[in-house]
Amino acid sequence: MPVKENPNYFSSNFNLGILGGGQLGKMMLYETRKFDIRTKVLDASSEAPSKIACNQFVQGDLMDYQTVLDFATDVDVLTIEIENVNVEALEKLEDQGKTVYPPTKALRIIQNKAKQKLFYVDNQIPTADFSRFAYKSEIKDSIENGGLQFPFIWKAAQFGYDGQGVKVVRKMEDLNALPPGECIAEEIIDFKNELAVIVCRSANGEIKTYPVVEMEFHPEANQVEYVICPARIDEKVAERAQEVALKVSEKIEHVGLLAVELFQTQTDEILVNEVAPRPHNSGHYSIEASYTNQFEQHIRAILNLPLGETKSKVAGIMVNLVGAEGHTGDVHYQNIEEILAMEGVTPHIYGKKQTRPFRKMGHVTIVNQDISKARQIAQQVKETIKVISK
Repeated sequence: MPVKENPNYFSSNFNLGILGGGQLGKMMLYETRKFDIRTKVLDASSEAPSKIACNQFVQGDLMDYQTVLDFATDVDVLTIEIENVNVEALEKLEDQGKTVYPPTKALRIIQNKAKQKLFYVDNQIPTADFSRFAYKSEIKDSIENGGLQFPFIWKAAQFGYDGQGVKVVRKMEDLNALPPGECIAEEIIDFKNELAVIVCRSANGEIKTYPVVEMEFHPEANQVEYVICPARIDEKVAERAQEVALKVSEKIEHVGLLAVELFQTQTDEILVNEVAPRPHNSGHYSIEASYTNQFEQHIRAILNLPLGETKSKVAGIMVNLVGAEGHTGDVHYQNIEEILAMEGVTPHIYGKKQTRPFRKMGHVTIVNQDISKARQIAQQVKETIKVISK
């Protein structure tokens, strides 16, 4: 039988729709422009970072059923750059024959952290022990009846993002500041490292993984400060992390990228923390350090094109640029010229005009043949550049 050819995506009328116009969408659009693939983006903000790079921009609510349906009428393939989208609309589009990646079946699991955790249990995927609550009031009842003990990690079941919707609860009073609604209470893991593996799966089932990366988090904002590739871990631990990530990918049946965040415990167990079905902060290093960056790989996967090489050319470290505490207003990148003068340093500015404390405004990649040297330069970068208001 003859091989079925893909549609002509390049310099054609093919239209790729992207739900979400933030920085992940903007960096995805670098790759569609490289390939001359036509794009249409939906975002609620008139100043969305992706607006300048797509062929057509539509302002609208990603959670509104009719808005998403209307947006997709003239797109050939629909993808996301954020999970907080109207899944009912995506299911309707799938029923109508529209190609949607990741599939809504996978997105429904991932979009809700309680469902996500139950999915791990049902599929024998190692994860931290947890309890699920429909209402915040149930947490207090559980504590008073001896079912739940301090401290624990509280996570909102839905709409958490960039460290929001996650809190450490150490005493009863801490519950007062939490919003109502469905949530989980998760055991605090005594871990050596927080790791991540990005798995890429194309529509025809081709699968590739990126090297295991190590993540260092800001203790207050619960945001990644550094992503280090390759992770500075034992080879057997890295192999186990890859195995667990691949099992999650296989069971969840996503198409595109799946970033699998993991804990390495003190006894070298690998536990799944959570996943994201899209390009991810833990893969930003790949823009400069990998043969095929994560954004190009996502495009290849959802369009059923051959996947690219995932190996690194050099060691890479990513430093997040977030708004400095005490600064809100028009953004200014203080000392950016100084970091540009450093060896192997590339800043990426997301295009958000207004800064506020801990808002993600950009990132910096540092590449070097020597991972320890790259880490030293990353520290210099972190201490030099400041995201402040004018």
